[in-house]
Amino acid sequence: MAKQYSKMEIIRELREHHIMPTHQRMEIFKVLFAKPQHLSADQVLEKVNKHDAHVSKATVYNTLGVFSRRGLVREVIVDPTKIFYDPTTIPHHHIYNMDTGTLTDLDVAELDMGTLPAPPAGTRIEGIDVIVRVRSTTLSQSDTNNHGQAAVVAE
Repeated sequence: MAKQYSKMEIIRELREHHIMPTHQRMEIFKVLFAKPQHLSADQVLEKVNKHDAHVSKATVYNTLGVFSRRGLVREVIVDPTKIFYDPTTIPHHHIYNMDTGTLTDLDVAELDMGTLPAPPAGTRIEGIDVIVRVRSTTLSQSDTNNHGQAAVVAE
């Protein structure tokens, strides 16, 4: 269930992450934390501007970068051209449906990682991000393009 944040709660959350609360950042926060979801920057832009707030594409991208660097959201890079922003920052993994482009949370306990190798000298493991990519068994390989997306055929 989604938590509805008051204006003061949003300001507090942003300040706790050392982020200056601006009107645009608060609008972006509201969209990201409206419900458990994984949104791309373009989806955030569309949802923010749907509510009469005018936020530029550059502001959305810059704000998402700040939110990610400050630990407010996680960047989930499913391929070099597709990045999702995840407001759930506790350790978990993801399932990426290559046919639909949707990302679903996968609890850490559902994946047996076995034994991890020792990190190189002078380093420590910060975290492990696993993305399990799935595809429909009903689509044939010829029905998809090289990026795993369903191919569109004009007849």
